[in-house]
Amino acid sequence: MNTFQNLKDDLKANPKTWLITGVAGFIGSNLLESLLDLDQKVVGLDNFSTGFQHNLDEVKTKCSDKWQNFSFIEGDICNLDHCRKSFERSIEVFETKTDYVLHQAALGSVPRSIANPIATNSNNVTGFLNILTASRDSQVKRFVYAASSSAYGDNSDSIKTEDCIGAPLSPYAVSKRVNEMYAQVYSQLYPIQTVGLRYFNVFGPRQNPTGSYAAVIPLWINDLLHNKKIIIFGDGNTSRDFCFVKNVVQANLLACLTSNTEVAGQVFNVACNQTTSLKQLHSHINSILKKHDTTSTSPLEYKPFRTGDILHSLADISKAKIFFNYTPTDSLYEGLEKTIPWFIKKVSQT
Repeated sequence: MNTFQNLKDDLKANPKTWLITGVAGFIGSNLLESLLDLDQKVVGLDNFSTGFQHNLDEVKTKCSDKWQNFSFIEGDICNLDHCRKSFERSIEVFETKTDYVLHQAALGSVPRSIANPIATNSNNVTGFLNILTASRDSQVKRFVYAASSSAYGDNSDSIKTEDCIGAPLSPYAVSKRVNEMYAQVYSQLYPIQTVGLRYFNVFGPRQNPTGSYAAVIPLWINDLLHNKKIIIFGDGNTSRDFCFVKNVVQANLLACLTSNTEVAGQVFNVACNQTTSLKQLHSHINSILKKHDTTSTSPLEYKPFRTGDILHSLADISKAKIFFNYTPTDSLYEGLEKTIPWFIKKVSQT
């Protein structure tokens, strides 16, 4: 089976056409940057509900000589016509059909789903079914979508393996589990290969640090840089398997391009198989900030656990390695060393 570097070399030699939904978001824009670097043609769809124009602007600056290989549609996956037009766009602009879909568009956050389950369902279930159906009708080679570790629900196993899930703990978890079931059924009934990637706590440059539903790593980095109070829900021993975004990019491309057709209709953990408590995470971030001559005076405050949160989450990633040779290139600490300078630069520009 090819290594990731071999895959990238093959892509450069034989470019493909891609559709990224949620392209203006954190993960979507990192996928876009990587594909443009590899001389790929990309159509992007986003409604800017959680994505940002400045993410696209940053990619344009970094990939200015390849920006003509990108075509953007401001549209909504909740609108089936917008989904279909995304596939028409590749023919209009690039004179070729879409080969692969990287579906990242969703309304994330467990707390947000508890506050507004209707919106979560509309985006994550109806929107998912729309883009999946449009992909089927466009005869794409493979449909790779962002699943979630929330699918494990109340499963109490210390290490999460794909075939052992529990009862969902939030509307968000329900919506992502429904995605997996639809994808599996579509792979069984129709000529479309779907692959779900269960992301575990992804972080990296361009992740939004503000708002009520910001993820812990960008939120803490931003608050430490501004000497704001750091909130820990629970006693600080809650642990997660944090995954740097470059590992996620690798997994998406490998899942699309593997010659192993047994991936169709299946789901795979995408993480680092490395457990880190919130206390340890706080210490790591502070140690890296000190390397950049940045000292924070942010106080710590502990609050009760939030509804829908799980205590511990660690992924078994052996299935992804066996099926498509996924091997994380960046540990949590290595990812933080690449992420924190991005945030420091952004703060200095404001």
